Amino acid sequence: MIADSFNSAGDIFASLMTFIGNRIASVPNDEDHNLGHGKAEYIFSMFISIAMILVAAKLLFDSISSLVSGEKLSFSWFLILVCIITIVTKLCLYLYTRSINKKHPSILLEANMKDHRNDCVITTFTLISVILTIFGIYWFDGVVGIGISLWICYTGITIFTESYNVLMDISIDSKTKDLILEIAHSYKEIQDVKDIVSTPVGDRYLVFITIGLDGNMTTFESHSLADELEQSVTKLDNVYKTVVHVEPQ
Repeated sequence: MIADSFNSAGDIFASLMTFIGNRIASVPNDEDHNLGHGKAEYIFSMFISIAMILVAAKLLFDSISSLVSGEKLSFSWFLILVCIITIVTKLCLYLYTRSINKKHPSILLEANMKDHRNDCVITTFTLISVILTIFGIYWFDGVVGIGISLWICYTGITIFTESYNVLMDISIDSKTKDLILEIAHSYKEIQDVKDIVSTPVGDRYLVFITIGLDGNMTTFESHSLADELEQSVTKLDNVYKTVVHVEPQ
């Protein structure tokens, strides 16, 4: 129950970080930040993940100690009521966050959505552990505490990894890269796609493409083709902007 309460307290911190991170990330581009402030989402996601991992480590230690020492949980109908209210509340929060994330995709909202969903499952197990004390089964409470701490740690590491990859400028996924190549090769004038380089901008990517064209094409024709390719690639869901560089062949 203590592990579950720590997890809920962590949700308050996560929601606060989500609010602040999204407010900063939504600020449009300016002279100092030409590509916007989208990476703020991932910085605040890392704050959330580090906090989750630290809390998980403390809960794991306490749960193992409780299991080894054989501490007994005192049954209470109040605990039953708290668990039920928590499950219903978390379910409503999950459904609400999911609807918002569909309208405004964000790694912070997605992390919160998954966390609310997981909390429903976690608190359900907590409820079961409280009910089992009626039958004198006390060890299940310690096991649930260990399970909750491991789940929090796993979630924290997952969020940390996603945020770290973006902040370290991970390239666009291979599926989208194949789509870009397919679009480029649909233009018969493009003789070769020499390079595709990408960098994350918030939840989307800035894409640089180098294409080879006939050296006898006029400057106007080659630039018109490049502009058309840029517009076609930028229409992809996870592409923020496309820049095409032309090399004569």
